[in-house]
Amino acid sequence: MFDLYFDLPLILRLVLQGTLVILVLFPLAAACSMAERKISAWIQGRPGPNRTIPPFAGFLAPLGLVARIPVLGPVLQNLGIFQLAADGGKFTFKEDPVPGHVNAFYFIMAPIASMIPALTTVAFVPFGAYFDAAGKLVPVALTNLDVGLLAVFALGSLGVYSLILAGWASNSKYPFLGGVRASAQLISYELSMTLSVLPVFLWVNAPGGPGTLSLFDVVQSQSQPGFFGGLWYVFLMPVSAFVFLVALFAETNRQPFDMPESEADLVGGFHTEYGAFKWSLFFVAEYAHMIVGSGIFCLLFLGGWNPLPWVTLADVVNFGAGFLPFIASPLVMGLLGITLFLLKVGFFIFFFMWVRWTLPRFRYDQVMTLGWKKLLPLSIANLVLYAILIAVKDLFFPNL
Repeated sequence: MFDLYFDLPLILRLVLQGTLVILVLFPLAAACSMAERKISAWIQGRPGPNRTIPPFAGFLAPLGLVARIPVLGPVLQNLGIFQLAADGGKFTFKEDPVPGHVNAFYFIMAPIASMIPALTTVAFVPFGAYFDAAGKLVPVALTNLDVGLLAVFALGSLGVYSLILAGWASNSKYPFLGGVRASAQLISYELSMTLSVLPVFLWVNAPGGPGTLSLFDVVQSQSQPGFFGGLWYVFLMPVSAFVFLVALFAETNRQPFDMPESEADLVGGFHTEYGAFKWSLFFVAEYAHMIVGSGIFCLLFLGGWNPLPWVTLADVVNFGAGFLPFIASPLVMGLLGITLFLLKVGFFIFFFMWVRWTLPRFRYDQVMTLGWKKLLPLSIANLVLYAILIAVKDLFFPNL
């Protein structure tokens, strides 16, 4: 199966990979939208979406048949699953006017531009691993770059340009203020985020060895024998993990850091003038950034696809292969790794939503104070501390 895929022409493989990204991320983002509504309802003691049911007629007829299956249909209806089809149809076919006072070209380009970083950063995120024919552990990823994290940061930071473009092209004061806030917030928290991951790569890159910024190598460094070799970095570097997670909330514009939207004082912020399909693209991009950001956090601090600290995916597969040999096959091992990784990502998606419906929104001055006066000094101090500790370890305890 794998040989057949790799024998395909490069252009065809790239087209298939790009199509797969779109076919996976769009439904996941839609599912996140529905999950957010159900989780907020659960937190607030409401049932949430539970009434939508597809009709028998039209292109939704197969869903309509599923909805009428005893037991299964009512369960799916109560979970709000059919609401996904209703939302998709509404956003696709709803009238999508362009206000007369906007700069039409850039106004239309902004939501399209928001999707580019959302759909490209996932290419550098490994989400599983398997043993090839030579017994070497190979990542399941669209591409495995030595500068993978740098590529994610570089492309992910471009997402703010779509918000700035939307605010400017709307020719309205509230969207413009939302765009300005987005740019200021990005600068404030991207510094802290970048500094928070430097201790991780100081630890991963041993003196004299080949340097790497590969996310796969970070997971491998948490899969080594010994106490520190199998310890997840969330326990070894808790301050780095905390700073990265807080900065991730700000980078994805999630409450309590949703200053670019802030409907309490900016109506809708940068997307005030948007509606229908163009509006939905902004939120598909937001949920895609949440998914990729959660994946990056899991790779850096939670062992990636390893099930537990000091227990690697390879350990589980080797143990299971003693009873069921097919578990060691590349396909089954890859699927097992992807499942473990997605479970961790799913937990953090839930955490994002839990925080949104629990904490009140910060004021803009509080967001700037937290970014510049709290997180940035903390991340610098954390970097200096770990640089000293790692230097002492390499000098006096090289085998630790």
